[in-house]
Amino acid sequence: MEGLRTSQANLVVYIHPSKANKVSQAILRELSSLLFKYNEMFDGVVLAYDVGVRNETARILPGVHPFYGVKLRAELLLFSPKPGMLVEGKVVRIGEDSINLVVLAFSSVSIVQEDIRKDFRYKIKHGEELLASRSHKRHVIKVGSTVRFLVKSFDEEILHISGSLIPFHTGGVDWLDKNAEEGSQSERSIKRERETSKVKAGLDSGACSEDTTMNSERRRSKKSKRETEKVKRQSLIQESIEDTTVNNEQNR
Repeated sequence: MEGLRTSQANLVVYIHPSKANKVSQAILRELSSLLFKYNEMFDGVVLAYDVGVRNETARILPGVHPFYGVKLRAELLLFSPKPGMLVEGKVVRIGEDSINLVVLAFSSVSIVQEDIRKDFRYKIKHGEELLASRSHKRHVIKVGSTVRFLVKSFDEEILHISGSLIPFHTGGVDWLDKNAEEGSQSERSIKRERETSKVKAGLDSGACSEDTTMNSERRRSKKSKRETEKVKRQSLIQESIEDTTVNNEQNR
């Protein structure tokens, strides 16, 4: 699923002197306060962390209540959905005008009717509301189904996603995954047919070219013969004229 990423971060956790004998617990408590909240510094919602202390010597900060500054090296798992990403969620409600999902058990998703492609139609079967595909009878979305959708927008304050089912590569994950191989096979067969057609077209054009060349040579040969015969006839006529002229002069 898109939208998930890890990030390396150098952090400083400030611990009250009263927690000096329980530093590990204090660090985990501070880091846990970051979970499932959008953090601008990390540009995402912190889902999990793996932390290690960079320096075991803490620096005491001056003030009315001095704190220990502990330097940490943390690896964070972040959820940062952006428009255009494909994200998966579990359907919790299906209505005639929209469907609602939840992503990673904390982020709500709504997909309104205008963002659902026409191939899906709302219906009630055996008292259960669902979306059924018109072109693929087994492609059905119901409560509890995992759906792959396109992110339109993400509200960072309330962690709400607006999604879309317009693209044809969105819908029920089970159906999409089962038909992915068949789809790729059909795409490969279509490509092979196109390549075969191109080869045939090339052969046909080559044959036509050869036929055209042969016809051209034949026409040139015939034209050459006609010109040769024409020259011979003209030569014979000229000789006949010359003979006639000579005979007339002798008669005189």
